[in-house]
Amino acid sequence: MYKGFFKLKENPFNVNPDPRYLYLTKEIEEALTGLMYGIQTRKGFITLTGEVGTGKTTLVNRLLDWLHGKGARTAFLFNSRMNSSQLFDFILAEFEIPCESKSKSQQLMKLNQWLLDRYRSGETVVLIIDEAQNLTYPVMEEIRLLTNLETSTDKLLQIVLSGQPELEDKLRLPQLRQLRQRIMLRCRTAPFSKEQTHEYIAERLRIAGADSQPIFSKEAMDAVYLYSLGIPRVVNLLCEHSLVNAYVEQQRPILKKIVEDVAHEFQLDEVDPVNPASNVSVDVFNSESFVQNLGEALSRFRMEPPGTPTRRR
Repeated sequence: MYKGFFKLKENPFNVNPDPRYLYLTKEIEEALTGLMYGIQTRKGFITLTGEVGTGKTTLVNRLLDWLHGKGARTAFLFNSRMNSSQLFDFILAEFEIPCESKSKSQQLMKLNQWLLDRYRSGETVVLIIDEAQNLTYPVMEEIRLLTNLETSTDKLLQIVLSGQPELEDKLRLPQLRQLRQRIMLRCRTAPFSKEQTHEYIAERLRIAGADSQPIFSKEAMDAVYLYSLGIPRVVNLLCEHSLVNAYVEQQRPILKKIVEDVAHEFQLDEVDPVNPASNVSVDVFNSESFVQNLGEALSRFRMEPPGTPTRRR
């Protein structure tokens, strides 16, 4: 709708995790480099954590592009609300490993033999689990045991757990100390600074085909940072709707008032775009079904529209 007015070839602020639009801040570049290094050197266990909307999934997609270019075998599990038996079903399906039996021991033997074959042929195998903060204790224990698949010198399976800060909270629990001790690298994403927010907006517009004429005024970009707190997903939301509103009003460059109106529409002038930190009790791990239900409830809460009121921290 607005592409012709702003002379753009595509929508610059889509929420899809398109790796072409990954903006490499110092923090993102360090995280990507850490992930690449950890996988190349077969460290075995790596975590990627960051607040909601700070680009973890986009970063993972860039990592997957790089891995496919290297000929690595990858499995990307994006549904973390699963039980222990489903974990092995998903892993075998993603790696396309045939196994008639539903016995966990048989599935594990098939996986181990397949990993040994890949290792002997010089291939790297990577398992990436997104939204890992929702994993139950029994599933996390099964994942820990997967790191026992190794030769005398190398880990056969490289595992990346990607999740929100609650993942780090879980890993501090006494029950998970064995898993915590096996994590060799910890990578993190972070919100943008004001300068990075300006650069991020300009870079996405450039990729989308913008010319040299400004689309957002400096004051408008300052307002985007103010209401988004530098969270990329919220920056995209504000910029996308600002483009639509500016097109309707035939306004270019986009002024601060347009961004303020969008922020008010989504109540970002009343609530933080980041959810309050939550404390994880040890007791929640006593029941797998309870944790599963809790994870689903938290997921629904986090997926509420930006206009849904939340408690300020």
